[in-house]
Amino acid sequence: MLSSFIIALREGLEAALIVGIVIAYVQKSKRQSLTAYVWLGVAAAVAISIGLGAMLNLTSRTLSDRDTELFAGVTSLLAVVLVTYMVFWMKRTARHLRRELNSKVEDAFLAGPLALAGVAFLAVIREGLETSLFVYSNFMSVADPLASAIGLVIGFATAIAVGYLIFKAAIRIDLSTFFTYTGIALIVVAAGVLAYGVHEFQELGYLPGGESYVFDVSALLGKETLIGAILAGTVGFDASTSWLQLGVYALYIVTVLRLYLVKASTKAPAHA
Repeated sequence: MLSSFIIALREGLEAALIVGIVIAYVQKSKRQSLTAYVWLGVAAAVAISIGLGAMLNLTSRTLSDRDTELFAGVTSLLAVVLVTYMVFWMKRTARHLRRELNSKVEDAFLAGPLALAGVAFLAVIREGLETSLFVYSNFMSVADPLASAIGLVIGFATAIAVGYLIFKAAIRIDLSTFFTYTGIALIVVAAGVLAYGVHEFQELGYLPGGESYVFDVSALLGKETLIGAILAGTVGFDASTSWLQLGVYALYIVTVLRLYLVKASTKAPAHA
């Protein structure tokens, strides 16, 4: 539940802030009648993102056990690549995001209402597709999909509420601090998803060391236990961790966090 909540809160608030910036500029330009086209683009992006999630789930259900493992491994690696890229992308562009979006909206005014819908669509679809892929990979790596689904709903609801309050100037949040810490949390979750992908490839025999465990405490801290589920959902803990899994997990955490925190200290995004 916690890992899904973190994913939904971070990605949902990014999308909410983007939509808020676009709508605010439309209203500031005294073109309120065009707001409906913004929501049209947002709705299309959300629908496609949900469709991707449903397609991933349906595909995994129709595959054989071996193909399911391969599918899970490939999607896990792809999800980690996309999330890592997006975390650094947000750090790099957050300072200039408002100006870039406002420029695109101004160009869309000249092109027509559908172009404005396209701006909103493209701005949100990037977050939506990444979230669908990452959420699917995270669901595959946890023991309780229902709890993960609940965390996802709560996370998106919280993100929408906070985004709305920021848009209405009802609250002020230090977005630099928020994105820094949620970025760290996403990197930790991504490390767990990466380790899960390595495990799947070891099960298939594509990677060595599948039976060379650092530890195997499945009897005590399996995913079906409360503590095991909490650890799996927060830090990507696997009760039977191979040396290769641990090495990849540690290398990703150390390397990515080091680069991320250096960037965070030198290029922190401005306040909303």
